[in-house]
Amino acid sequence: MSKRARSPSDDPHLQELPELSSATHRIAAWRKSSAQRSLSAQPIYDTGHDDDGEKFAGKTLEKVLVAIGSVGSIVVARWYGGVLLGPVRFDHIRKCAQDAIDKWRTESTRPAKQMKTQDDPEKKERLAATLKERDASIAVLRELLKQKREQDSASPGATPQAKAMDYGSLPLTALMKLEQVRDATIGWILKEIEKAEKVEQQNILATRTAPSPEEELINLDIGLSEVNDT
Repeated sequence: MSKRARSPSDDPHLQELPELSSATHRIAAWRKSSAQRSLSAQPIYDTGHDDDGEKFAGKTLEKVLVAIGSVGSIVVARWYGGVLLGPVRFDHIRKCAQDAIDKWRTESTRPAKQMKTQDDPEKKERLAATLKERDASIAVLRELLKQKREQDSASPGATPQAKAMDYGSLPLTALMKLEQVRDATIGWILKEIEKAEKVEQQNILATRTAPSPEEELINLDIGLSEVNDT
């Protein structure tokens, strides 16, 4: 099966599309706003269908349009492959129509969403300010991590200084990705600080339990005295 969906403003002759010319059946249905008006001010729609030789198939498509509240025209083309599918073919026709309408809705709304994302100066400004705060937090955490590590190392290293970025010149999509990266960086540094603090605590405990040189000499004298007494 082949599925195609269009809005009412598009070419209404979907059944005449060249790619459907070899189909056994080119089933069509439509649902469009009516010029008539109801007393309750509820919209009225003109609906119709064309089975094109596949009995009840057109009505199946029409019901799909009504059920999901879609306005427009749709064609589902069916090629007979030599196997009688029975009533299950209507499930395939219905599913094909629903997939086509979902795809059309997604594609028709995507440009608007992308435009909104690209043209949102308030969100860009807010994200730029947030990223500067993240950078400041990262700098503080990196310095703290450096200090923790230097306590466990005889050769302290230098912390590289990050260059300030001009976030105002970046597109919104890039700022959104950078926010995720900065959050991940902060999470990683916090874990490293926690590891360094555990090492620091272990070193403190080891220092407290190990005898000092003076204590070792006293213990040695006591041991020698006990040997002489025996």
